[in-house]
Amino acid sequence: MRALVTGDRGFLGRHFAAELKRRGYEVHGLDVKASPAQDCRAYFRDCLSKGAVPGLWDLVVHCAAIVGGRETIDGDPLATAESLSIDAEMFRWAAVARPGRVLYFSSSAAYPMGYQTLWSARRGYRLREDDVDLAVVQQPDHVYGWSKVTGEMLAAQLRRTGVPVTVVRPFSGYGEDQDDTYPFRAILERVRRREDPLEVWGSGDQVRDWIHVDDVVAGALAVAEAGTAEPVNLCTGRPTTFRELARMMATAAGYDPQIKPLPGRPAGVMYRVGDPALMTRFYRPRVRLEDGIRRALNVA
Repeated sequence: MRALVTGDRGFLGRHFAAELKRRGYEVHGLDVKASPAQDCRAYFRDCLSKGAVPGLWDLVVHCAAIVGGRETIDGDPLATAESLSIDAEMFRWAAVARPGRVLYFSSSAAYPMGYQTLWSARRGYRLREDDVDLAVVQQPDHVYGWSKVTGEMLAAQLRRTGVPVTVVRPFSGYGEDQDDTYPFRAILERVRRREDPLEVWGSGDQVRDWIHVDDVVAGALAVAEAGTAEPVNLCTGRPTTFRELARMMATAAGYDPQIKPLPGRPAGVMYRVGDPALMTRFYRPRVRLEDGIRRALNVA
């Protein structure tokens, strides 16, 4: 079996490439971090110009995207819009190359902002897959969210051509080798330095649904293997504030700092927690947040 992983040098792509190899796939990766010539868009254009070979790939895992965390989403929205270009060229290529299946990574940012407020927090609302209506789109999270909604629309169009497409919506994925522009790793590094006060961006009361990268990978592949055509959340349904996350990390590291919020820094929405009911038909997360933190800190 042959798998193509776009963005294979990134956080998700690295883990997918490793897991697919473990499962016996012949894995090929494309990533601009390796070389500008490895831009997946150059590959897609070259294939189309020369004539793509239908059925060459059994699985395409599309992880390539512009990354940079909340600071990029809020501070450089046109950079995140470039992800739409990457997605559009991949879907156009896939319509001709006709891989066995495309695994497309959307995002929890595709969900309407109106469902991610203090009102949602007070009611413990969990975002359900049908909260995104591609026929009547409500305001998603910034340009990044719009790009993911559009990617889901393109996925639906590709599916209509007969190419199987799996769409997953990961929530706050984390892991020890994540880039430090993302909050889990950024706070983790402050804890490793035993900073006191321990800073968190925003009020610290923002709530997220943290899911370990191992569960993101295994969950996404389980959904793909099931062949379902509907988007599926990758989440735990467990709400955790940034203050709580920082405190859990500090406790695991064995110290008791003051938690210091930074209200002037990008904070994102107030409340983003997913409903895992559909996901659990295919896969149940195995890594508890406490265990993921201990693993990242390399403590027993």
